[in-house]
Amino acid sequence: MKKIIFFAMCLTAVTAVAQTSSDYLLMPLVFEHQQTLNDNVLDNTSATGLTLDANDQWLQNAIAQSRHQNDARYRAMVEHPQLVAYNVNSLPEPPKEYILTSSPSQGMLTIEAPQVVAPIDSVIDEAPVKIHNWLHIFNGSVHFTQAYISDNWYQGGENNLNVLADIKWECNLNQAVHPNWLFNNMMNYKLGVTTASGDSLRRYHINEDNFLFTSQLGYKAVKHWYYSAMLNFKTQFFNNYKPNSDVMTAAFLSPGELNIGIGMTYDYKNADQTKTLTVAIAPLSYNLKICRDIDHLDPVNFGIDPGHHTKSTFGSNIEAKWFWKINPSITWSSRFYVFTNYQYVQGDWENTFDFSITRHLNTKIFTHLRYDKSHPYHDDWRYWQFKEILSFGIVYRFATSE
Repeated sequence: MKKIIFFAMCLTAVTAVAQTSSDYLLMPLVFEHQQTLNDNVLDNTSATGLTLDANDQWLQNAIAQSRHQNDARYRAMVEHPQLVAYNVNSLPEPPKEYILTSSPSQGMLTIEAPQVVAPIDSVIDEAPVKIHNWLHIFNGSVHFTQAYISDNWYQGGENNLNVLADIKWECNLNQAVHPNWLFNNMMNYKLGVTTASGDSLRRYHINEDNFLFTSQLGYKAVKHWYYSAMLNFKTQFFNNYKPNSDVMTAAFLSPGELNIGIGMTYDYKNADQTKTLTVAIAPLSYNLKICRDIDHLDPVNFGIDPGHHTKSTFGSNIEAKWFWKINPSITWSSRFYVFTNYQYVQGDWENTFDFSITRHLNTKIFTHLRYDKSHPYHDDWRYWQFKEILSFGIVYRFATSE
């Protein structure tokens, strides 16, 4: 710190040398502040022990010259106060600036002081903040694969075109506005169609037809836990048949399933909302299985007694939903659902990995593992069922911000 002060004194002395020429003593005396004859701003007593690395004789001469000139001016003010023309606090106003305008038609020159216009504080109308009670998230995608094989292809094969449409819409209560309530609604519909050149009865098959609606309503109990009621409903819309046959395998509300439960829900989101977890536990749950068309379908395949359209059971269920945005281009969403009436167990585990190539192009890997003990026993898979879809296509996303 002392070196900095000493260096500043050196710079001041250099400036003083430039200004303390012979005419400096002839400038008007201006009183600045009271001081003794020995006072000097360039006094280097505080910098004792500090020296420059080079020859500083020039600096010592400049300091001595400045001190002598300041002492001489102040002694003149003390001994001859009548010569002090000004006080630093009562110096005259500096010269004003004027604007010269000419009028050739009148042959006149006009000198006027400039008009100073004070800035007007303009009031900016702030747009009203719109509060969204409901947050909407929409995802729509169309994925497809296509293959053409000539008639003389050495390995054989068939031309095919596969199209998979996936629509997902979420409407959730804004918890930033209603922190004590939880109300999440989700509708998801997947439709997959593939050409069936090997089927003599129809030109296409439906390999995916799944409509799912879930809803959760809860009121906060403690921290991330809510007293809640849950509803799940799923079905398909179109008729589906076995290849080269009129045997129907599924139709609208055949099967259909409704589940209503009461219990607790755990809802968690991290700070940047890249990870969300919702676990709904319903110790008391009502399950309804539906087979509307028993004339063409066997209700036993859907866990319903022969000759009946519906079957109602009570039990318990658990549903867990997980979302993880691994990075800006990769997301993983998962749904795990289990229902039991303490005689049989039925469960689904769905996983979707989304790889974004661009804003509107992506690749998806979808896996669905299902266990249903109410379904007829299979020699190879037993009570397990599995589906996997790899697709590439176009996607559109829309979301409402808070």
